[in-house]
Amino acid sequence: MRLQDKKAIVTGGGRGIGRAVALAFAREGADVAINYRSNDAAAQEVVDEIRKLGRKAAALKADVANYQDARSMVDQAVQGLGGVDILVNNAGVSRPAMLLKMDEETWDQVVDIHLKGTFNCTQAAANYMKENRYGRIVNVISTAGLYGTVGQINYASAKAGIIGFTKSACRELARYGITVNAISMGVITTEMTDKLRGDEKLREIYLSRIQLGRFGEPEEVAPAFVFLASDDARYITGQVLSVDGGYVG
Repeated sequence: MRLQDKKAIVTGGGRGIGRAVALAFAREGADVAINYRSNDAAAQEVVDEIRKLGRKAAALKADVANYQDARSMVDQAVQGLGGVDILVNNAGVSRPAMLLKMDEETWDQVVDIHLKGTFNCTQAAANYMKENRYGRIVNVISTAGLYGTVGQINYASAKAGIIGFTKSACRELARYGITVNAISMGVITTEMTDKLRGDEKLREIYLSRIQLGRFGEPEEVAPAFVFLASDDARYITGQVLSVDGGYVG
């Protein structure tokens, strides 16, 4: 098992990609704390599945965009699991609107959860990792952050910001044995992409850009997280790994 006895935190871990990653970590021997914001039942279901695999698990409700909430969540995870070796910054939302019609609240909500949330959780977790001279941080971005996208300038800007955050954080944290990488995904079949995949016109546009000709499944991207969280990737940091079916912007 590549993550035997490691302690992981997965934000936005109750559904979709976060759920798949959390379960993949547990199958590889990790104990996992699930952060979520609203769906108690979904988070508890993931916790139950992890425990069935014989690993420790906890569901921690917190808004990662809130500095104190994020710090408290990480503290609770460390206390419950006995430490933190791995952090996956996955929490996110989508609030589409065209640039000329987007209001400030819509901009702030998306940027705060994705970008500020990544900062909040990374700072809190890295302070613990620093003491152990070991850590694996994996941030989630998307093709929107690399190529831009119509109608989601808030989301694309936040994801592009996380790329800069990843590359800067890797330089600051490498001295402590902490690696920081990002995974860029295309359209994955989750609740966040339901509207896009359900719109015939948008569906065809996006499928035409994906070389493999189909949308991805959460279970297909989870192995990339396992890899970057494992010692197989111990000499990789500051990188963006695209797991997007060959998406072309």
